[in-house]
Amino acid sequence: MQPLSPTPSRLVAVVRHAKAEPDGATDFDRPLAERGHRDAAALGAWLAAEGFEPEHALVSAALRTRETWASMAAGADWDLDSDLDRGLYAAGPESALDLVRLVDDGVRRLLVLGHNPTMASLAQLLDDGDGDAELATEMTSGFPTSAVAVFSYDGSWSDLDQGTARLVGFHVGRG
Repeated sequence: MQPLSPTPSRLVAVVRHAKAEPDGATDFDRPLAERGHRDAAALGAWLAAEGFEPEHALVSAALRTRETWASMAAGADWDLDSDLDRGLYAAGPESALDLVRLVDDGVRRLLVLGHNPTMASLAQLLDDGDGDAELATEMTSGFPTSAVAVFSYDGSWSDLDQGTARLVGFHVGRG
């Protein structure tokens, strides 16, 4: 992640869940694969090493996202309960953005953890195009499992909109 200078008022990390098993009782109930647990822990460790520690985690209520959050938090040594949202499971990018807009303005560091194609689309929607071009190319060339795009944003969450956040980090966790 790029050094942030001056420090932005907010950071938002948009995360795609880690590698899941191909089957479950339902799609909503698909668990993480063993690789997914390792990758999510590695992603959490990377975020922590970069100095990102969420104050709020908005997480899809699906099993694979809940397990991704648990492994990420363990890998980062975070002690934060997630805000599980069943609506984030089926949300499109605009609906996911609406959920972010409801976050309390006291939160400065937000993590949003969900599914593709929504997370990739949300990341592209937020990007103002003024961030690191190399990171933007990485982000738009694929948003695989355990991917995170980190954006800086100066404003109220309720005003977050298309093209209003600067890409400052992109990483794919692999453990």
